[in-house]
Amino acid sequence: MTRLVLVLHSHLPWVLHHGRWPHGSDWLTEAAVDTYLPLLEVLLRLQADGVAAPISLGITPVLANQLAHPDFATELDAFFVQRLTACTEAAAALEDPDATAMRPLVAYWQARYARLRTLFDDIGHDLIGAFGTLAESGRLELFSSAATHGFLPLLGRDESIRLQLQLGAAEHRRLFGRDAAGCWMPECAYRPGGPWHPLPNAPDAGRYRDGIERFVAEAGFRCTVVDTHLTAEAQPLGASGGIHGGAAQSANERAVHHLHRVGPDLAVFTRDPRLSAQVWSRFEGYPGDGRYLEFHKTRWPGGLKLWRVTGSGVDLGDKAPYDAAAAHRAAQDHAAHFAHLAARLGAEADAEAVFCAPFDTELFGHWWFEGPDFLEATFRCLATERAVTPSLAADALREAGPLPQLTMPSGSWGANGDWSMWLSPATAWTWERLWPLESRFWDTIAAHLDDRAAHDTIAQAARALLLAQSSDWQFIISTGAAADYAEQRFTTHANDLEQLLDALTDDDRGAALAAALHRIDDLFPDVLATVAAVVRGSP
Repeated sequence: MTRLVLVLHSHLPWVLHHGRWPHGSDWLTEAAVDTYLPLLEVLLRLQADGVAAPISLGITPVLANQLAHPDFATELDAFFVQRLTACTEAAAALEDPDATAMRPLVAYWQARYARLRTLFDDIGHDLIGAFGTLAESGRLELFSSAATHGFLPLLGRDESIRLQLQLGAAEHRRLFGRDAAGCWMPECAYRPGGPWHPLPNAPDAGRYRDGIERFVAEAGFRCTVVDTHLTAEAQPLGASGGIHGGAAQSANERAVHHLHRVGPDLAVFTRDPRLSAQVWSRFEGYPGDGRYLEFHKTRWPGGLKLWRVTGSGVDLGDKAPYDAAAAHRAAQDHAAHFAHLAARLGAEADAEAVFCAPFDTELFGHWWFEGPDFLEATFRCLATERAVTPSLAADALREAGPLPQLTMPSGSWGANGDWSMWLSPATAWTWERLWPLESRFWDTIAAHLDDRAAHDTIAQAARALLLAQSSDWQFIISTGAAADYAEQRFTTHANDLEQLLDALTDDDRGAALAAALHRIDDLFPDVLATVAAVVRGSP
């Protein structure tokens, strides 16, 4: 049976209590309204119609903590009020005869926001619970990730990698009541075992370090996802561990569409480039269709989007009004094309092939507004296909049997397939500050773990360390989209960590500082237990 495994990776950095607009909790509420609630709506509709939609849905622990936080519901309600008010104000402002085409769009948005607000109320303001219920019924499966999406290959201490992954596994169990089906390695970033030398001035540069697969498997995860080139450039291993040089090319071509393992215990799904390109690319794929909603043009005040892509290269000032019905038809057309392509690829492959299509969840709805409609239509189309079967990752893994082993090179799914979005001249300073702080944290706290008066300080220091390690800060700096914000956030968490470590020898000062910072960064309630387990070497 040829399988299609759709993996959606949901992630946002910790933004609660760090402002609202333009950078802050609005990122979270926009993602909820644009993506998470529409995705839930689609999945519930497919469930009601008896249509299989086996999605491997990843939710990072830092995102899950925000969605489960009581302040999220307050922020989302404020967002709904703001957008519904914007609809009322826009309707009054668009009474001019020249605005005839825009008035129905305001009504469209008003009805949409009201419907999604009702859905949020109906699930008891509990998105985590709603997705968890779907997982319990077998409609989908849930992946976890590193706790704050730290860029694992560049973390300076193995203890940091263990904390990220073991806390990610523990937080998933706490919030969803079950083990994660798999692990999304942040940024699909991987490093094999070998000498570590990211920068000449890195601490202990050149020392041997274990490959990332060891830590992922050690945290209890059975599978992960990598980008195409990591498998295509891998070295296949024989039963004795020797490399089959002459067979490498044919084996690697096969490995892209078959499961393999890295190390003894970690199975790897590989991104299929042909399926992914149809969805990823705004210029060559579906999202660039002129009928779809234009992301980059917004009506202010209010934030309503009323225009469509219109055409490639069309200036923002020349965008035509959005037609929701036409965009819906486009999504149906593209879903039919995607399902047909998947079926054709499946027919050309052998019965054991697995085609993996991984995407950021936020692509569907936030960046590509019609993305949830596309997903729904895709699963309805696939229900009639016979050459390929939509499948959960766990089902594909269970049916795969013994897996061949590969040794993969370093890389990621970022630009250039390497680490340059996270380690470059523009971001090297973040690592040069973080590495000594990592070492200071791990070298300092062991002596204080038995001091109950220091526990809150250690826990908050761990939260600060984890938040400073978020891969988002380097990524945002590299894109230039909000570099000042990312630099400020990284510096804030690094400063917090430094102050908390300074306060470890003063119980009263440490407790007061930890309490003040916990009011802002109150995530991972059980982090101390995982820190202690890492220090003491227990899983």
